Amino acid sequence: MQITAFGAAQTVTGSCHLVEHKGFRLLLDCGAYQGADEERNTDTFGFDPRTVDAVLITHAHLDHIGRLPRLLRRGYSGRVYVTEPTRLILPVILQDALKLMLEERERLLRKGRPAPPLPWDEPDLVELYDRLEEVVLYQTRDLGPFRYRLRNAGHLPGSVFVQLEAEGRSLIFSGDLGHRRKDVLPDPDYPTQADLVVCEGTYGDRAHRPFAATVEELARILREVLGQGGKVFIPSFALERTQEVLFYIRELELRGAIPSVPVFVDSPMASKISEIYPKLRDFFSPEVQHIYAQGLDPFRPQQLEYTQSVEASKALNFREGPLIVIAGNGMLSGGRILHHLRLGLPDSKNAVIILGYQPRGGLGELLIHGADRVRLFGETVSVRARTHTLGGFSGHAGRDELLDWLDGQPRVALVHGEKDKLESLGGALHERGQQAFLAHWGQAIEV
Repeated sequence: MQITAFGAAQTVTGSCHLVEHKGFRLLLDCGAYQGADEERNTDTFGFDPRTVDAVLITHAHLDHIGRLPRLLRRGYSGRVYVTEPTRLILPVILQDALKLMLEERERLLRKGRPAPPLPWDEPDLVELYDRLEEVVLYQTRDLGPFRYRLRNAGHLPGSVFVQLEAEGRSLIFSGDLGHRRKDVLPDPDYPTQADLVVCEGTYGDRAHRPFAATVEELARILREVLGQGGKVFIPSFALERTQEVLFYIRELELRGAIPSVPVFVDSPMASKISEIYPKLRDFFSPEVQHIYAQGLDPFRPQQLEYTQSVEASKALNFREGPLIVIAGNGMLSGGRILHHLRLGLPDSKNAVIILGYQPRGGLGELLIHGADRVRLFGETVSVRARTHTLGGFSGHAGRDELLDWLDGQPRVALVHGEKDKLESLGGALHERGQQAFLAHWGQAIEV
């Protein structure tokens, strides 16, 4: 048995890993590249999709599912195995990705610039939906020469890591591991010992601060800004992060730790995800399931409103505070949040709360490092609003959690992280006497 990384090798996105044994080829994830690597989405896969026998998906984030339609277009003819939450969420994520690709194509054509053909389109999506097959967690199943079992990864509803066995050899593929000690999702399961673990290392260089302290800091910021009539802007991912923020705003309101103010979710995709969440209640923590059992919505603050139209989004800019605006996208590389920041950053009463990873050189990093002016939509915008970072909200395990999860594993291949972060995690594993190394794109690793 061997596994080869054809994505997420010393980079954070594009998860795609091919496992081969006795002529059977099983693909684990087929994600899109994002950020600076986005142009790689039109490259060849590094393998012939027509030779792949099955695809197994760990969760519904775009960097783990975003090239599935292209895989089908290039000749893959088999099934795509997913959990129930992934089956329900996947169409929302991919339809939004298609919408963005079409908008970019139209923009190029308007400017008289050449627009390359789309890597995939709506018929590819329709075909993909017909290929999806649900798999239940914790059931041992056969797939070609493999026996596999999916276990909870705690990263999204229905996210999993994969345990594979064949002829006495065992492989574990982590997918993305969630952050322990949070309240919305169950903690990740621990793996059994395996001959090889292929593990993510997104935060391989640092631990997250205690999550209870993160929530209390959120409460303090909201009290201060809302108390002076300001607006709080929270750039957030539509899937999981937005709903988690809503969960804690509701909890803080119930405790009387913050005032109840209008809360606007300015993201049509987040609205669609929130509509799906009640169908997934069995995949949440016992605490969230208990709230649902009482007939309540765990993700609904008292004055919550979802804005759908562009006109409703623009109207938010002319409302007086105090209020909270949660809008996409989480990495501040586009989306409605930029329009709110263009008008909101010059006001010292306002605040920006950054909850997750920000790419180097991007707007988020500039705000975090105290820039007094930024460029938005071709104009210079003064920054008087304060920027706060709450990294504890990350959906990924921190360094200490990764080391804990990998405890006792003799051999670890590191993926899904920037090179320096993976090297830092690998060094810590070496100090504990474990063999650890970085996966390289296209280089097979024997299990």
